[in-house]
Amino acid sequence: MRYRIGSVVILIVAILVGYFVYSSEQSPNQRFHFKAGLDLAGGTLLTYSADVSGVPVSDVGDAMNSLRDVIERRVNIFGVSEPVVQVEEARIADGKEQRLIVELPGVTDIDEAIKQLGKTPLLEFKLAQDIQVTNGTTTLTGYVATGLTGRFLKSAQLQFSQGSSQGLIQEPIVALTFNDEGTTLFADITSKHLGERLAIFLDDEMKGDPTIQATITDGKAIITGLTADEAKEMARNLSFGALPVPITLVGADSIGPTLGEQVSRAGMLAGLWGFIVISLFMILWYRLPGVVATFSLAIYAALVLALFKLIPITLTAPGIAGFVLSVGMAVDANILVFERIKEEIKAGKEMRDAITDGFARAWFSIRDANFTGILTAIVLFYTTTSLVKGFALTLLLGIAVSMFTALSITRTFLEAIAPNKVTPMVRFLFGSGLSK
Repeated sequence: MRYRIGSVVILIVAILVGYFVYSSEQSPNQRFHFKAGLDLAGGTLLTYSADVSGVPVSDVGDAMNSLRDVIERRVNIFGVSEPVVQVEEARIADGKEQRLIVELPGVTDIDEAIKQLGKTPLLEFKLAQDIQVTNGTTTLTGYVATGLTGRFLKSAQLQFSQGSSQGLIQEPIVALTFNDEGTTLFADITSKHLGERLAIFLDDEMKGDPTIQATITDGKAIITGLTADEAKEMARNLSFGALPVPITLVGADSIGPTLGEQVSRAGMLAGLWGFIVISLFMILWYRLPGVVATFSLAIYAALVLALFKLIPITLTAPGIAGFVLSVGMAVDANILVFERIKEEIKAGKEMRDAITDGFARAWFSIRDANFTGILTAIVLFYTTTSLVKGFALTLLLGIAVSMFTALSITRTFLEAIAPNKVTPMVRFLFGSGLSK
């Protein structure tokens, strides 16, 4: 009786989950729409290479995260819906490269996107060093990085210097305030290099190299030598964030909305046809257990799609492929169980004993197969590019849910419909293939 009650509860929950998946797509104001990736929604993909050669190895992670946050703030200014900004470590011929990936769904003007992101300034503080060359009559000035960059910037404001009381025009300046970490670093630099010049570079252009007169402990600095309009624009751009490390655009691709729609439609059709073909095979080959497996697969699909919405997961073409592949693994678990049950029935066991022993003996094969699949997905997620990560994530989620549906939901349904005695009709309904 408890299995029949459990089956009713599962069906009610499954209907509610399915209704949630369907209804959330019908209302434009719903917050749980599927999030489509760039290859499905169309848009612009920009790939930047980050120069972290001047950053200590232990700080590279923090610098890249800071870079991602700055670009995210800049992208949000565009009003782009659901942009994706992420960092990744790419393997190249001569080592590794830190990259910033910017996906802008719905943005098809690459030049405008590059222009807008290009306004994100690179702020650096460098110590000036005079070098006497050859005969000592010529002096060159070099600049050494201090590690103090826009990564530590807290705010930037347009101000006007206190002008002369004679009514002279006040000079526009950009007042910088560092965060706690930057304040400590700034104090350390100014205390160790009293009397030296500390140059301020913005996008590799020096904006001044004042001499350090005293230790600065309040975490504040100013940029001078600007017109009012220049200072206003600079303060605004710095307020949105300054680049902690230099970046170079290494790739720009645009995917039209029509192509994205075609890819999306093809992915959905592939999933639908895959489900129909698998269901027909299961019903024709495994008969009554095949019908149960079809219900379990439908519940499995509803659960996975609901999780895609709730987490949420950005769907891409590789991500859909991972989901379709996990459907196959869900079917595989059912087949292992059904074959074991059939063997137990042939051995002369009663139906319920055959189901119990069938699941128990199939568990080890299901566990090992799914465990290796999960390991593969984890390795793919942590070692590959963003596109493959989408495949790995949906595959991982699909395998986990498929184990739950195959071992719990399918079993509950089978126990609920299992007869007490094995008659010739029962033997036929729980048989498989061409056997009677």
